[in-house]
Amino acid sequence: TVDIQRSNEGLVSHLYSFSGRPEDMVILPGDLLHCDFGITYLRLNTDCQELAYVLKPGETSAPSFLVEALKKGNRVQDHLTESMKEGLTGNEILSIALEKGRNEGLRPAIYTHPLGAYGHSAGTTIGMWDSQGGVMKDDGENYPLNTNTVYAIELNSTVHLPEWDRDIRIMLEEAGFFGPEGFRYVNGRQTDLLLIPRPVPHQGQ
Repeated sequence: TVDIQRSNEGLVSHLYSFSGRPEDMVILPGDLLHCDFGITYLRLNTDCQELAYVLKPGETSAPSFLVEALKKGNRVQDHLTESMKEGLTGNEILSIALEKGRNEGLRPAIYTHPLGAYGHSAGTTIGMWDSQGGVMKDDGENYPLNTNTVYAIELNSTVHLPEWDRDIRIMLEEAGFFGPEGFRYVNGRQTDLLLIPRPVPHQGQ
């Protein structure tokens, strides 16, 4: 799916990203696009969410305020992955990571889940989009984090943009591995906005 955030529209609910979008909405220069797509990688099935910016005529890079907004999303990722310790339950990890983010002035939401042969596998659930106070005891509190497990690091950070006079939501999802030496991303994470169209050199310039 692809959904759009732009300067002249207000922030909508999480569910807008998955349903209810107008079918006739046209992507325009200056839009921030959120792309949510499914992949199979190393026999693991997951979604991946990344962000792209549609360049306006004459632009060669995204506005600095959108670049900084993505960094805030990355900081929520950092707080979550640094809070993942063997033996902690999903609810404990969620509480620690949210507190770290809020203490830094962020507005985080975390809904991370294990990966396996299908998208949401069994194991340690770390929040849900509609349950930021913790999940059901049978699906989080009673499941400690074990090593050699893989997760969809799925979350968002709400960011206010004075330039757009509105809030936007930086929504990210990347696969990550938790092992004996701690956490690492399976194949990296997004730290720069994708640009549309992608700038390419012209005659070496």
